[in-house]
Amino acid sequence: MTYTQTFTIAPAVQPDISYHPDEVKYKQRTARRLAENPDLPKSPLPSGFPSKLEGPIVWEGKDWTSEDQWVLKLSPEQLQEIDNALAHFKGLERPMGYISKDTFPLPTLSVILESLAHELYSGRGFFVLRTIPVDDYSKSDLAVIYAGISSHVGSARGKQDGTGAVLAHIKDLTVSHAHEKGGIGNAAYTTDKQVFHTDVGDLIALMALATAAEGGVSRISSSGRVYNELAATRPDLIQTLSEPWILDTFGGTPGYTTRPLLYHEDGHIIIQYSRRHFTGYNTQLRSPDIPPITEAQAEALDAVHFLAEKYSLGLNFQKGDIQYINSLGLLHARDAFRDDPEHTRHLIRLWLRNDKLAWPTPKPLQPIWQRLYSVSSEEQRFPIEPEIRRKANGATK
Repeated sequence: MTYTQTFTIAPAVQPDISYHPDEVKYKQRTARRLAENPDLPKSPLPSGFPSKLEGPIVWEGKDWTSEDQWVLKLSPEQLQEIDNALAHFKGLERPMGYISKDTFPLPTLSVILESLAHELYSGRGFFVLRTIPVDDYSKSDLAVIYAGISSHVGSARGKQDGTGAVLAHIKDLTVSHAHEKGGIGNAAYTTDKQVFHTDVGDLIALMALATAAEGGVSRISSSGRVYNELAATRPDLIQTLSEPWILDTFGGTPGYTTRPLLYHEDGHIIIQYSRRHFTGYNTQLRSPDIPPITEAQAEALDAVHFLAEKYSLGLNFQKGDIQYINSLGLLHARDAFRDDPEHTRHLIRLWLRNDKLAWPTPKPLQPIWQRLYSVSSEEQRFPIEPEIRRKANGATK
């Protein structure tokens, strides 16, 4: 007689991981994986990756003892320059996409902003301008001022959706935009905590039009410091982060893309990711018909978050402040917050790049960067009222 033995291979399933990191589950996953393979901490680093990153962008939150180390308080003379530049640009009667260093001239402040742009790329990676008197201007004038000042920091503005919008509103839209098909799948548009992540592009600018009644602290952390800890203790996770991952496009075409989350480019360590692309968020669940992430990837996501949290700096983000950070070298997050009728947290965001100072873009990111910074002056949109970011096909992002 002939016997045929049948083997059933269980399909790969998504690990038990959600958008909000669970420290207990993280520690349990780490213990389980180390028990299964105790040699993981002895793994070699990927070829060419440094055992330790050095430089001013490698720091811990405790290294900063005073806001004076990163805050530039605008003087009355500098605020007058900004007023004059606003009047100059409005007198040109040109679309807002033409705002630049030349059309928004800042005779003395420009030199300072250029120096601070160097600080973003070659120094600590962040600074804050304080304070634009936002109540003295209309919404459209504030958009011009914000883009005008920022043009002296980053020469290129990136589009933030498929419609050419280069200005985005970051606030709770769960009530005002409750009708959105599919709901809101990004914590940026809720009062919820945003976990550590990066935006696409080189630089992120955030201007505070209003602050929350409670909470909403903006937090930043050095990717280099996170890298150094992992390189010293869990080089296997460095390997995992440097390999291709499957990113959900949430209704895009194709349904997912693949690329690493960690890069070593021209001496720079770059982490580029948003956790929700691997876990989903709120009603925007991870697509069931794409391959799941692995247990190693789940551990790596949590490791990056909790180390970033451990070494983070909380910024005292005030009304009228503009915060600039290097999104290639720093991770950022936001605490949950509570609004009330008198205090409704409202930020506006620009994605920038300084073409003279920019780090080389890693090859897997180059198509994204090319799309991001390809919007012409005529095509640039500056929405004055909040809206949900949309893909070119109309789907929300």
